[in-house]
Amino acid sequence: MPTITFISYDGQRDEVYAGNGDTLMEAATFNSVSGVVAECGGSCSCATCHVYIDPDWYAKLPSPDESELELLEFAINPKENSRLSCQVEITEELDGMVVHTPENQY
Repeated sequence: MPTITFISYDGQRDEVYAGNGDTLMEAATFNSVSGVVAECGGSCSCATCHVYIDPDWYAKLPSPDESELELLEFAINPKENSRLSCQVEITEELDGMVVHTPENQY
């Protein structure tokens, strides 16, 4: 089972196990990771699951689709490594991935 490390803006680290095929959002909410609100429950209709993918891992992900890119425009403090966690599917290749949660998301 892949392990994902979420790091909050204040440095709190949450190492969680994620099932293959789950999304980062599901892994975060199931494990009560602070900073991932996920108001729409993963339907890609809000930006409250916005996260920053550690640069070492960002290139290993598929590119975001057009709907995700449009929603990221509404995220607070988007960066080049921003993603909606509901759109990132966990695979074995992502074991060890590091994800940062933004400050004061919503």
